[in-house]
Amino acid sequence: MKGWFDAFRDDGGPTLYSFSNRTPVTGDVSIVAVSVLFATFYVAFLVIFPGVRKQKFTTFSTVTLSLFVGLVILITRLGSAWHVAHTTIIAPYKAFSREKMPSRIGTHIGLMHVNVTLTAIPVGNWTAPDVDYNERFGWEGANDMSANYRDALRRGLPFPILTVAEYFSQGREGFCWGGQYRAAGYFASIMLWASLASWLLMNLLLIAVPRYGAYMKALTGALLIGTNIGYYCMLPKRPL
Repeated sequence: MKGWFDAFRDDGGPTLYSFSNRTPVTGDVSIVAVSVLFATFYVAFLVIFPGVRKQKFTTFSTVTLSLFVGLVILITRLGSAWHVAHTTIIAPYKAFSREKMPSRIGTHIGLMHVNVTLTAIPVGNWTAPDVDYNERFGWEGANDMSANYRDALRRGLPFPILTVAEYFSQGREGFCWGGQYRAAGYFASIMLWASLASWLLMNLLLIAVPRYGAYMKALTGALLIGTNIGYYCMLPKRPL
């Protein structure tokens, strides 16, 4: 069938897809996976729930609250919403260029990374170009942010994103935001893993000894509150 098997082929070669059709990141795969996992557990519970004969309200509220707490712990550990800021800027899109582009830049800080977004916005009759970036820079190690910044320079990311990444990669004098956010992330991450361990033990004790399960539930809540208070106290005092 000529015209069917030779479509998009040049001189009998393999099919050529000249347009990559790249799209911006719209969601976090790890958060979606965790949400689907807990939703599966909850749907399975709802399926067998009609078979519960005694203490239906207690069983429903306990399981619902338990799954919700576990989901919150993992999402906050993996998410990028511990500190979020957006602003509208007019800045060069690339280095060594006088052309300036109105855009909206955002910073989404997680415990072990920061996401920097850049989206072009139309102004008046000016049509915004197809600019929609969402770049993640990790800082699990002390030198990771600097290495990621150098990699971003080699990749040629837009100038506004490089500027934000440069601020986080510095660690001297007044430019210490990256180190302080990393220290706060370490503390919050340890507290969240402790909360997850307490939550798992709580589920076991609620089945075996409900009284001690209630104690572990209170401990889990105290650890989560301590996570928020500690993270807030360790944030940089000087705003970025």
